[in-house]
Amino acid sequence: MEAEQIQEEVGALAAHLQRIGIRWLPKPQPESVAKLSAEIVGAVEELPASSPDLSSAPPASPTVPAGPPSTTSRSEEPRNRPPSVRPANRLASVASVEVSKESYPGASLSSDDRSSALQQLQLEVAECTRCETLSSCRKTTVFGEGASSPRFVFFGEGPGADEDRTGRPFVGRAGQLLTKMIEACTLKREQVYIFNTVKCRPPGNRNPEPDELANCRPYYQSQFNILRPEYIVCLGSVSAQELLQSRLSVGRLRGTFHQYHDSKVLVTYHPAYLLRNPAAKKAAWQDLQLMLRDAGIDIKR
Repeated sequence: MEAEQIQEEVGALAAHLQRIGIRWLPKPQPESVAKLSAEIVGAVEELPASSPDLSSAPPASPTVPAGPPSTTSRSEEPRNRPPSVRPANRLASVASVEVSKESYPGASLSSDDRSSALQQLQLEVAECTRCETLSSCRKTTVFGEGASSPRFVFFGEGPGADEDRTGRPFVGRAGQLLTKMIEACTLKREQVYIFNTVKCRPPGNRNPEPDELANCRPYYQSQFNILRPEYIVCLGSVSAQELLQSRLSVGRLRGTFHQYHDSKVLVTYHPAYLLRNPAAKKAAWQDLQLMLRDAGIDIKR
């Protein structure tokens, strides 16, 4: 390229940059253009004749010190592994949590005796003032409801506004979704038992505090001891972490059965979470299907 042609190209480039909005670029001065052109011409003339075409040459590889090849270099690992080498189940490494391998204490009661024991416990809960904050702001306690000899128990977090008003668990929007989940399992609400970790609504629907969970623990443990279900479905992280005494998330705890005395424990997402994140409904249904297959219930869907 001739010097005069380079000078014209440099001037054209400067004018183009200014037209497209590069405001910091000053107007080209003839003397500046001439100087820059001379520098470019000089650089081109200094290149050896055998120099390769730099516009198409691949970038040079950095110099690597000599040594044995590494078998664990991150640079050799693809950023996105193909599906064939991904773990089939990312939960496979999470061991089942066993809170207690022992059977429920005491003798198993008849259905009528279970109903009587639950009614007596409900009266005790209604008078509870162990949590000063919760007992002072509640309208009513929410004990639980359902069959006294259930095969399945659904264990949630705590009452909301609708539950605090009615005294029944899971009757708001999340409760309506839970009912649909139960019915999808070919069951009815009256065939299962539903209750929460705490019996009073926390202010502002916040999560229960550790001392509040501890105060209510004897109540829900007594309920489980009376009911002795075959399966416990923990809805959300609060109930799962409290029952299993684990700090693992729902995502880490779901996908396998855990153990609480004689009951198999399944962890899945809380219906309130599913309302906010509809995409997780598929995963929740997979969790329930796992339980149904284990229970010998055929779902043709």
